[in-house]
Amino acid sequence: MNTNKPRIVILGAGYAGMMTTKRLTQKLGVDEAELVLINKHNYHYQTTWLHEVAAGSKKPNEARMMISDVINPRRVRLIYDSVVEIKKDENLVVLENGEVTYDYLVISLGFESNTFGIKGMEENAFSIQDIDSCRLIHDHIEYQFAKYNQENTSDESLTILVGGGGFTGIEFVGELAEQVPKLCKEYDIDRSKARIIDVEAAPRIMPGFNDELVAYAKKSLEDRGVEFRENAKISECKEDSFVIGEGEEIKAGTIVWTGGVTGNSILGKSGFELTKGKVSVNADLRAPDEENIFVLGDCSWVMDEEAGRPYPPTAQLAIQEADICAANIKALLYNEPMQNFVFDNKGTVASLGKKDAMGTVFSDKKLYGTPASAMKNVIDNRYLFLLGGPKLILKKGKLPF
Repeated sequence: MNTNKPRIVILGAGYAGMMTTKRLTQKLGVDEAELVLINKHNYHYQTTWLHEVAAGSKKPNEARMMISDVINPRRVRLIYDSVVEIKKDENLVVLENGEVTYDYLVISLGFESNTFGIKGMEENAFSIQDIDSCRLIHDHIEYQFAKYNQENTSDESLTILVGGGGFTGIEFVGELAEQVPKLCKEYDIDRSKARIIDVEAAPRIMPGFNDELVAYAKKSLEDRGVEFRENAKISECKEDSFVIGEGEEIKAGTIVWTGGVTGNSILGKSGFELTKGKVSVNADLRAPDEENIFVLGDCSWVMDEEAGRPYPPTAQLAIQEADICAANIKALLYNEPMQNFVFDNKGTVASLGKKDAMGTVFSDKKLYGTPASAMKNVIDNRYLFLLGGPKLILKKGKLPF
């Protein structure tokens, strides 16, 4: 391989990493740059589908795809290894099984669960982080139901306790509301014995969402048996319970924490200046004081200048960042002007189960029920199209209705 070519290294094959790689292959010819994509696994998964894997409504293989199926390994060097450290002064990425030098670096290593220091949460609760962690959650839930009649266990073993009433938590309980009745039927258990309880510290679930949309989501979920404890701060997570308020305990057989995420811990280890676990990037998506390092997705904060706060880290944001990142890397290669990132908010839709959802599209148009659910599927399919064209939609996509 021609060593005179600049080497662009992308860390992480999430939304931002995959789309940046895809865009770079479209913008740069084989002779213009060497592309290297490094990821822990040989597959890419859709983070927005993880709650379905955790609830058991989607099989792990349905939520993931082989990286080499959508990124041509003859065009991009694919390395499957874990990142240990980034040595900025040496333009070097240290891996568990080797090291790679770079001329330009894109950091899109994704998120890690953030328990905000709640006592016992890290040790005692499951978290929705990746395919494997979600497989564990589903297997554990099913095991609780499978052993209920066999071992004469308490009704509390059928309770599923979810910490956090944000986007992930609500989408997860929406799937559980559909899966729990199926488990009860399969294992001959009275539906009333199995409880789904969501605990949120804020005054209401889904902070940041419109009041009407939240009211719709709450009623939809409550009608299907989900219980909510709002304004309920968790002080401790024990092996079989949350402790909230003045010492009240809520017992459960399965405890899942969805209450927060932070950027990958590699950032801190590698000497990046962090704000709440993430890098506050410049408008061109580069890390401050770094000429050749871009930080995308869950690893970065991008300021919304109008609102005076960072944009919320969503798949939509990561995909749009990838476009600008790829364009700016090409601009750097040819000493051309770079672009500032401007987020085009196309709206946000939260799933409440297979056929129910709520959210906004085109910034302010509210959608509920089946139309919202159809739009959610359209959004998912659009990403698949951008990544792998019609072929990938046919293989992995969802029917709009």
